[in-house]
Amino acid sequence: NRSRRRLVLWVRDEYPVGMIPSDTDFIVELGPGQSTTIHYTVRPSARGDFQFGDTVVRIRGRAQLVWRQWRYATSQSVRVYPNFRQAKHIELMAHRHRQMLVGSRRMRFRGHGREFESLRDFVVGDEIRHIAWTATARRGKLVTRQYQVERYQNIMIMLDTGRMMKAEIDELSKLDHAINAALSLAYVGLTGGDNVGLLIFGRQVKTYIPPRHRPDQLGLLLDALYNVRAELIEPDYAGAFRYFMLRNTKRSLVVILTDIIDREGSEELLAYTSLLAGHHLPLLVTISDVDLWNSIRCVPTDLTEVYQQAVAEELLRERQEALALITRRGGLVVDVPIGHLAVELVNRYLEVKEQGWL
Repeated sequence: NRSRRRLVLWVRDEYPVGMIPSDTDFIVELGPGQSTTIHYTVRPSARGDFQFGDTVVRIRGRAQLVWRQWRYATSQSVRVYPNFRQAKHIELMAHRHRQMLVGSRRMRFRGHGREFESLRDFVVGDEIRHIAWTATARRGKLVTRQYQVERYQNIMIMLDTGRMMKAEIDELSKLDHAINAALSLAYVGLTGGDNVGLLIFGRQVKTYIPPRHRPDQLGLLLDALYNVRAELIEPDYAGAFRYFMLRNTKRSLVVILTDIIDREGSEELLAYTSLLAGHHLPLLVTISDVDLWNSIRCVPTDLTEVYQQAVAEELLRERQEALALITRRGGLVVDVPIGHLAVELVNRYLEVKEQGWL
């Protein structure tokens, strides 16, 4: 306030449509020479780009009867990123899981693809094939090799943005839930030392980030995901899989976040997932329909509900057949309700690492 009198101000900031502010209008009294700062918070309801507009200020006149208004150009663009709290919480769980493995005899992993870490004395329960016979002869007692989980393996996240991902569950689209799960996996994978990449596709490939392990990789993934939208189109699975296979020869865990109805409607996805399994390890991730499951568990009360239940049972049967085909052809499947999606995806990744399937 550069005047010599006390001013009464009415202030409003033009916040973006789609954001919920803690307050909208502010009344401020300023004495001569005084200044103040107004704080308020907004809660976005979606990811993406948002625009704050001008700041409007009204000053009450000397007679307290009229207001004079000024508009200040204070517009600013902001980005709203996906909620990252869940990813950090799940990574903490994954860290505890790794520590548990290090401290137990299950650390002597089955399978292959392990990095040699050290030698130690043999204990009951260790696998005979891990005995280091040369070191045993030299020391005069049984010695076994100790392995650690192999690092810098490839995780490729393929995100479908087609029409099936536009459906909403609990006020968020399936795509939103898939993005949250993808970020949880990426965070755990990068923290654990693996390379993580991303391929976003719809009618064509929209974004491709090669699998790498570098300080800014998570930031690149966030920048690619924050403004992704589902479209009312059929995804081009063939084009997306060809794009990936041409650029990735190293065996990778390929996480396909999509949706599936039945075998016939997902023939292209099933065919290319089977092709992928010849060199890579595909992991199909879908959100199960809780409403369908609930409908077949209820006791029908009239003929209409009997028909509805029969349709639900048929839909679930066809869906389960399609998912079972993925497993028979060498892939993995995560099909769970949204509340368990991120945790189950990370658990399956940890299982892949633990078993040495890569």
